[in-house]
Amino acid sequence: MDAKTTYVLRLADTCLIHSQRLSEWAGHAPVLEEDLALTNIALDLLGQARALLTHAGQLEGAGRDEDQLAFLREEREYRNLILVELPNAAASPSDGAGGRDFALTTLRNAAIAIWLELLFDRLQTSRDAELAGIAAKSLKEVRYHRQHSSDWVVRLGDGTEDSQRRMQAALQVLWPYFNELFAADGVDGVGPAWRELEPDWRARWATLMTEATLTLPPGSALQPRGIDGIHSEHMGHLLATMQFLQRAYPGGTW
Repeated sequence: MDAKTTYVLRLADTCLIHSQRLSEWAGHAPVLEEDLALTNIALDLLGQARALLTHAGQLEGAGRDEDQLAFLREEREYRNLILVELPNAAASPSDGAGGRDFALTTLRNAAIAIWLELLFDRLQTSRDAELAGIAAKSLKEVRYHRQHSSDWVVRLGDGTEDSQRRMQAALQVLWPYFNELFAADGVDGVGPAWRELEPDWRARWATLMTEATLTLPPGSALQPRGIDGIHSEHMGHLLATMQFLQRAYPGGTW
């Protein structure tokens, strides 16, 4: 697979897997309004993934459409960030409910939304006209995602003693995985190297953490490589759920 297709696929898979994780909150969010909000964000991300996967399939030239790329690849073929495949699990065994931790989800949503906003903003000027168009449309959506998730981060971080403790614990869990946000190389005429986003992302994140009265953990040397197909132990379980219908009924249509 050439560098251009890989670049698009890394973004597509990150949106797809992030959407899948968020969809697990449907019917389980703390309040009805947030249940609807998380579902809508998941749908936005799925729409972005569909457009990007379709484009990746066209670039690949192997005749695979968005459904085949989404549901019929093996684990090592996915190029998403490990950050988005981590489960919505509690930061500690005594936190959360039913294996879901709203603090972790909220922090991850904010981190990814800030990153996508920066990346889509730059991709609007891509010489790949299709990618530039997808980025321009998606940018409007991720700006809302960033605002919504950031509001929750501040509300919970600067809330009660318990909510701040949970947010700080979730930040400790997620922090090492943020390194992968800046790990991919750029492709001339297509998109920037992700490391170019790092100064702006870290500045925005530091501001958000200050507003939320959260303390940044020490730097981590962890270098996740989900974008190279090297995933966590959680990815296989996620794909088993996500791919079940397509694999149980090959070629099925509605």
